[in-house]
Amino acid sequence: MRLPLIPPADLTPEQRSLYDDMREGIAKSFKGFVAMRDDGTLLGPWNPWLHEPAFGKASWDLVRALADKPSLPKPVREVAILVTGAHFKSAYELYAHVLIGEQRGLSDEKLSTIVAGQRPVDLTREEAIAYDFASALMAGGVLPELTYRTAVEAFGQHGAAELSYLVGLYALVSITLNTFDVPVPEA
Repeated sequence: MRLPLIPPADLTPEQRSLYDDMREGIAKSFKGFVAMRDDGTLLGPWNPWLHEPAFGKASWDLVRALADKPSLPKPVREVAILVTGAHFKSAYELYAHVLIGEQRGLSDEKLSTIVAGQRPVDLTREEAIAYDFASALMAGGVLPELTYRTAVEAFGQHGAAELSYLVGLYALVSITLNTFDVPVPEA
């Protein structure tokens, strides 16, 4: 890991404000994986965001906007997040969202296939739309018109926008994790 973990006792006032908000949000919305040490030190992307509070707060605000009242079904969100994490080979993101995906009803076979960078054959229609949408964005270029229209038909205009921002957010998260070589927590 390229950045030292920041224990709560060592936070600056600017970091403390962001830390308090992130800690509350993590406790509310990010369960089922290790995001914090016993002493309250934040792990995952949250530690790099604390090192740069101006960037971290903006990133966290987007996380909150997408986590507080999502319109997309939970398995659909996880498929899109995992496609993005697999594209970037982001270890911590894949670790966390495989566990969340299991909680949200995705089978081990689906999860392992997505993590391997392949399209599972048994995706539901909505999961397949999310997979294709995220895969197309990860390939680069303009999202194909048919892919966009299919997402709008399935999830509405707002849901398609949410899916786009979700993929963008988790690209940011993956790049943050990979830049600072954030490891998977030890068991």
